[in-house]
Amino acid sequence: MSRLAALPTKRDEAWRYSDLDAVARVWPVSEPERIVVPAGETRTLNLLQDAGADDVIIRDYRIEIGAGGTFDTHLFNSGGTLGRVTFDVTLARGAHFELKAALIGSETQTMELITTVTHAEPEATSQQTVRAIAAGRATTSYLGQIRVARDAQKTDAGQSFKAMLLDRTATANAKPELEIFADDVKCAHGATVGELDKAALFYMASRGLDPAAAQALLLRAFIAGLFDDMADEAERARFEAAALARLEALG
Repeated sequence: MSRLAALPTKRDEAWRYSDLDAVARVWPVSEPERIVVPAGETRTLNLLQDAGADDVIIRDYRIEIGAGGTFDTHLFNSGGTLGRVTFDVTLARGAHFELKAALIGSETQTMELITTVTHAEPEATSQQTVRAIAAGRATTSYLGQIRVARDAQKTDAGQSFKAMLLDRTATANAKPELEIFADDVKCAHGATVGELDKAALFYMASRGLDPAAAQALLLRAFIAGLFDDMADEAERARFEAAALARLEALG
């Protein structure tokens, strides 16, 4: 990438909620990593992003899934001043894309996930499940676009985003977006932002749990299941341990 490449601005929708001062520290970033899934094959990507507190992490992926192929990815994004991950996915006929992600930020962190999923041909499916937790003055953002081409009939695509704010100074941004040009499709998205259930916290306190342990237990339930289907048991254990440590630290 040219050293003269212009820095993004808030006018660029994909960067509207980002920490541009942090971006400037590492700009320009490297070219996107390209992943090609051959027709009929399966590929996985398990990405655990827990960089140091002062780091700026920007990771960009371009994924092409061939006919009948499958790409499964799990993301745990919780490290750095800025932790930003982008997926730009194109699906051929009958392909499948699955994303399960957790974003956790505290203090003044900015955690971002940006996805563009293009159903270019018929009968492809995709599902994105994203959970975000923000504490302190942290910002979590999910910008997810699904594009369905004119001839991509029988598309089945879904997005689910839920965010939990632990402090009134924390922020969660969500922008699910559908761009559909075919008429025989099934596409859905949902986004909710909420706070911890005070009644549940009170109940657990009445049973002897201290506030930090009660909060960690509820947050574990909030992201439960995201990593359960990881085929590699060692990887699953690594993700779960990292998530538990991060949740306990929020208390």
